[in-house]
Amino acid sequence: MAEISKEQVKHVAHLARLAITDDEVEKMTKQLGDIIKYAELLNDLDTDNVKPTTHVLDLKNVMRKDEPRKWIEKEDALNNAPDKKNGQFRVPSILE
Repeated sequence: MAEISKEQVKHVAHLARLAITDDEVEKMTKQLGDIIKYAELLNDLDTDNVKPTTHVLDLKNVMRKDEPRKWIEKEDALNNAPDKKNGQFRVPSILE
């Protein structure tokens, strides 16, 4: 991969709405270049027998089963409503 340029650093800083000085551009250009070189080392790894994973940890779904259960009746829910009309909750309007 080609090395990162100062113009690319300035462009990314502009997109991120970051105000950076010329000294910071120099420093970030070198640092980002080092990061890219380090990441390119991964291209040398033999990954032929490595199974693809979606996560490095063996996570399991910890959510409860979705089972039907009895819920309160509509009238019971509306009994606690401070304002109701035609079997529905009434709330203050937020749109004009």
